Amino acid sequence: MLHRGGGGAGATAPKIVPCLWFDGQGEEAAKLYTGIFPQSRITHVSRYTEAGQEFHRQPPGSVMTVSFELAGQAFLALNGGPMFKFNEAVSLQVMCDAQDEVDHYWNALTPGGDPQAQRCGWLKDRFGLSWQVTPNALAPLLEGEPASAGRAFGAMMTMKKLDIAALQRAFDGK
Repeated sequence: MLHRGGGGAGATAPKIVPCLWFDGQGEEAAKLYTGIFPQSRITHVSRYTEAGQEFHRQPPGSVMTVSFELAGQAFLALNGGPMFKFNEAVSLQVMCDAQDEVDHYWNALTPGGDPQAQRCGWLKDRFGLSWQVTPNALAPLLEGEPASAGRAFGAMMTMKKLDIAALQRAFDGK
């Protein structure tokens, strides 16, 4: 039973599932993403039928939605057509503990993406979805003593993929 409001004992928090709009590449994207992130899987694929074709204009039998999980977070890929495109106003942030993780996710997500969109740890994948591949070490470097944080910020602004050691060197003034 769905519980609304109150927040009292026994209340269930709603599950928030980002819906990503694709122009026919939802299943391809879900397969790519679930192949990159651990604890990830495709959980369901639904297909268009003839019903409502005057609205959706998709071939019957083609993929409509793909439900998938990335690192345990649920997502929905919707093949809605060409009307809407991703933009930088929304990005998915991948928090990384070490440089090898930053390298792994950066190298897995950048092929086929727009090289002009690669800046300060941000990238666009081949579907146009924006990602931030961010080391957990970044926030303390940017929130430190102003001169040190300023040097780290300046170094970050020159980078595409973030380099933790170089950021730390800048922070330390070396």
